[in-house]
Amino acid sequence: MRHARRRIVRRVARLAAVGGLLLGATMVTRAVAGEPPGPSAAPRTLAQSASGTGAALVARLGGARTAGHWVDSDGRPVVAVTDESAADAVRRAGATAKTVRHSMSELRSAASALRAAPQVPGTAWVLDYRANEVVVRGDRTVSGSDWSRLTGVAESIGGFVRTERTGGTFTTRLNGAEPILSTAGRCSAGFNVTDGTRDFVLTAGHCGPTGSVWFGDGAGDRQIGTTVAGSFPGDDFSLVAYADGEAGDGADVVAVGDGKGVRITGTGEPAVGQRVFRSGSTSGLRGGRVTALDATVNYPEGRVTGLIETDVCAEPGDSGGPLFSEGLALGVTSGGSGDCARGGTTFFQPLPEAMESLGVRLIVSGREGAAAGTSAPGGAVPGAGGTPLLARLTDRRHLGPGLLVVAGSLVALVATRRIRTEQDRKAYRRRYSAMWG
Repeated sequence: MRHARRRIVRRVARLAAVGGLLLGATMVTRAVAGEPPGPSAAPRTLAQSASGTGAALVARLGGARTAGHWVDSDGRPVVAVTDESAADAVRRAGATAKTVRHSMSELRSAASALRAAPQVPGTAWVLDYRANEVVVRGDRTVSGSDWSRLTGVAESIGGFVRTERTGGTFTTRLNGAEPILSTAGRCSAGFNVTDGTRDFVLTAGHCGPTGSVWFGDGAGDRQIGTTVAGSFPGDDFSLVAYADGEAGDGADVVAVGDGKGVRITGTGEPAVGQRVFRSGSTSGLRGGRVTALDATVNYPEGRVTGLIETDVCAEPGDSGGPLFSEGLALGVTSGGSGDCARGGTTFFQPLPEAMESLGVRLIVSGREGAAAGTSAPGGAVPGAGGTPLLARLTDRRHLGPGLLVVAGSLVALVATRRIRTEQDRKAYRRRYSAMWG
């Protein structure tokens, strides 16, 4: 009877140890492969590979044989070409070729002619790759005489320059993506960047000139920093130096509302047709697609060139907020027309150009020598992206409990095995002694 009880105890101990191993392994696996704490907030697309394919083909074939590239509704790359030889090269690379009449060189020449004309506030033009046209738009503030002069310039360039009037007004969105406040108004923080020594917020240039002092926490009772560099008009970006020199915890995350955030892993180049998302302190997270690149907008304050055009809506206060896709930073909000009730057009300052001009780099997940911080001042925001494997392995909060369970289970399993082995050895010796008298 006593031996039966021992067997039952040993069997239960072994089962508990094996169960502990399975539980601990599951905890460790989830810590390594799972998402970090906090809700995931950002939809993700799969356009980056298609965009890279199209860009590489355009670069290889040149501006005289191509007229831009975009991503179709199925996420496949499409390249506009001007001859059959270029079309064959595009198809061999696995992309779709669309034969057009006018090359990229012609489209850019037309845009240059428009820039040389007298500036008319309330107008904008973009290179429409899919239509193989240059589209010139005028908002409701443009007078009849000014519009007549501009349409005359467009007609003199050629039939591939199309003009159209649009509702609303092309304005900067001053008044995320947490709110930042100054005497100039309210804007949204864009992305956290660093020069290796100090950390900064990169936001829109029209938000305020150099020397502007910014405050956060909604009520504006905590100083964030001071604008130390920027460019507007011409470009639309500025750099706000943190008052204490550091972005703080969660610098690789952008806020998207409701306490959620998106982890930023790097910078990217947008493609026409690509699904993108924008966050701002007024209208929160909004999605849409890139409709054109290299856009020019004549704001009342002056002309800004090289912008990303999208059909994402924005409202006053969203200025400077981040544009991103698939965890990649693309730009900061410049301006546009319309609102989020009726829809509209929004333009963005490309991020790579701004960072190169300012001599800074993006703060991304897992950077060495600095803690990551929210894209906007005001505290950590739960992220939606994954943390690098090394960071997970060294994070005791994620792996500690699982490793403890695994270690305890292994000790218990080894102990029960040794006890059983010792008992079997003693039983064998007793039997052996009995057989040999």
